[in-house]
Amino acid sequence: MAQSFSFHVSATDGKARTGVIATRRGQIRTPAFMPVGTAATVKAMLPESVAETGADILLGNTYHLMLRPTAERIDRLGGLHRFMNWDRPILTDSGGFQVMSLAGLRKLTEHGVTFKSHIDGSRHEITPERSMEIQRLLGSDIVMCFDECPALPADRARIADSMRLSMRWAARSRDAFGDRPGHALFGIQQGGLDRELREESAAALQAIGFDGYALGGLAVGEGQAAMFGVLDFAPQMLPADKPRYLMGVGKPDDIVGAVARGVDMMDCVLPSRSGRTGQVFTRHGMLNIKNARHQDDPRPLDENCGCPACRGYSRAYLHHVFRSKEIVSSMLLTWHNLHYYQQLMSEMRDAIAGGRFDTWQADFHAGRERGDIEPL
Repeated sequence: MAQSFSFHVSATDGKARTGVIATRRGQIRTPAFMPVGTAATVKAMLPESVAETGADILLGNTYHLMLRPTAERIDRLGGLHRFMNWDRPILTDSGGFQVMSLAGLRKLTEHGVTFKSHIDGSRHEITPERSMEIQRLLGSDIVMCFDECPALPADRARIADSMRLSMRWAARSRDAFGDRPGHALFGIQQGGLDRELREESAAALQAIGFDGYALGGLAVGEGQAAMFGVLDFAPQMLPADKPRYLMGVGKPDDIVGAVARGVDMMDCVLPSRSGRTGQVFTRHGMLNIKNARHQDDPRPLDENCGCPACRGYSRAYLHHVFRSKEIVSSMLLTWHNLHYYQQLMSEMRDAIAGGRFDTWQADFHAGRERGDIEPL
C-alpha cells in the first residue's frame, strides 16, 4: 500500500520550525529547498549529483513538460521519476505562472487559459482539470492546484478578482485531483500584499481542504521588504499542521527570512542559473568567478565547503574554465551553489532543533556583512 502523505513538526524556535514530510518516495526534511528541474533535468547536473548535495525533492515544470516532450509521452515511458532517473519525491508546479508570463500570447477566461507555445506557436489550453491530468500523467508526488498570479504592482481590484478566480480554480483542481493515495495536492494562497485578501484566500482554501498550502503571488517584483511584510502574517493564516511552501524564493537571505517567518519549503532557479553565469554563493556573499582578481588565486571558492568544486579546484582554474566557456565550469559552479543552498537548509534545521535559530541567523548576517561581495 502506498505511503500516505504526512507532515510532522519536530521542533519550533519562534516562528521557525523543522520537521519531516513523509511521502511514498521518501522523506523531505524541512525547511527544504527544492532545486528546479524545469525540463526534467537540473541543468548541468546528474540526478545522483543533485542527491549528493543533500536535496530530498526536486521541482518539475508542468508548462514546459506538457509542450516538450509532452506529459503523455512521459507517461508512456514510465512517468517522470523513471524518465529523468530521480527516485525521490517530485513536486510539479501547475503551469499557471509560466502561462501568465506569456502576456500577449495568452487569453484568460473563467474556464482556463489558452496560449501559444513559445517553442513553435502551436495553440494549447490549460484548465484546472487539464493541469491535474498533466501532473497525474507525470506521476508527481506533490501536485499544485492551477492558479493565476498577477505581477506586482497591480491595483487592489485586479488582485482581488485574480485571487477569487484562483480560489474557484482551486476548488475545480481539488475535484479533478480526486482520491489518489500516496499523492498530495497543495492549494495556493493569493492576495498580493493585502492582508484582508490573503485572509479571504486562506479561508477559502481551508474550506476546500488541501494536503499543504503554498504562498503564491510573492517574489514577483515587490521587493524583499514588501515580501517579508506579507510573510510576517500570511503563513500563520494557514494550518499549522500542514507544510507551507513559498514559491519561487530565492536568494539566501530571502530564504533565511522566510524560514524565520514560518515557511517550510522553497524553490528557485537561482543557484543553478547563477552557476552557469559564473556567480557563486558563499557564506561571505557572492563571488563573480569571471573577475580578473581570481585568475591567479590558488584558494578554493570557500575553504569550509566540501563540494567537489571546492575540494579539487582553485579559483584560478574555475576562472579559466568559465572564461574558456568549458562545460565543466557550469557543472562545478552549479554543484557548488546547490551544495551551499542545501548546507544552508541543514544548518537552519539543526539550529531550530537546538533552540538557537536567532543566534544562527545573527551569525549568518554578520558573516555576509564581513564578507567580500563582488559586483555581478
